[in-house]
Amino acid sequence: MTHETPVIDFHAHLPVGWTGGRAKKRGRGRRAEDPVAAYAEKRWERMKREWGLPEPDWSLTAEELIARWAAEVDRHGLRCVNFVTGGGNDSLAAAVRAHPGRFRGFAHHDPEAPGALDELRRAVEELGLCGYKIIGPEVRSPLQDERFEPLWRYCEERRLPVLIHFGLLGHAGGIVSGQNISPLAVAGVAAAHPALPLVVPHFGCGYWQELLHLAWAYPNVYVDTSGSNQWMRWMPYPLDLESLFRKSYETLGPGRILFGTDSSWFPRGFAARYLQDQLRVCHWLNLPAADIRKMFHDNAAALLGLPLAP
Repeated sequence: MTHETPVIDFHAHLPVGWTGGRAKKRGRGRRAEDPVAAYAEKRWERMKREWGLPEPDWSLTAEELIARWAAEVDRHGLRCVNFVTGGGNDSLAAAVRAHPGRFRGFAHHDPEAPGALDELRRAVEELGLCGYKIIGPEVRSPLQDERFEPLWRYCEERRLPVLIHFGLLGHAGGIVSGQNISPLAVAGVAAAHPALPLVVPHFGCGYWQELLHLAWAYPNVYVDTSGSNQWMRWMPYPLDLESLFRKSYETLGPGRILFGTDSSWFPRGFAARYLQDQLRVCHWLNLPAADIRKMFHDNAAALLGLPLAP
């Protein structure tokens, strides 16, 4: 694959430990006879037809996944892939050490677990991970609770990007509610920690207006573009990828938009279709080449501590 600008995929997953992952990620532990599980299976079959997806191969070992992902980076002409999860901090750090020129990785442990701050320090200072990934709807306490202040302060001091998934989570039978479902759940955090880079993936994943309001108010809020963004289909008003890019560009500017794919499993590997679609939209909008480079490379490089590519 060729592209005029260097590309960093800011949001991918190393699917270590995803054996049987389809049932795990979509059915979320439901019994086979559960009607929601059956509904999820039908939706998966439909999604495979819509997107031309092969059946995932859950038999690959961690070593095979790492080798395949390294080959994907080269095959698609990518500068780097940043994995926001990877089977635990130690597992992901091992992958990054194996391919430091191709991979970066985020800590992704539970922020409510005992010793969460100590684990974050270990992940960053000993393991070499360079950010923190949190799934907002799965956190029981409000993200603005005092108990999380030490985490936010540590990340702000080190300028570590914190990527927080908001909005819909999973597939049929997944999470659609919760006190941390909206990006506005971190409005107080963004205000209190202005040097803390807060990244909201998937254009807010159904909470589009809330994301725009948050980013309008606070300049330390970023948006990542990752995934199929199928949530647009379930909004009460029409949306498409072009409108997402246009409004993000108008509200945040080119310096706070990060390209991502949400890629993970094989044999699909790197979701090149998302890169092609998003680059095409940017050219449709006639965006300056320098701004496209920022969104697809430079902004991510700055947050991940990478030198700019020539």
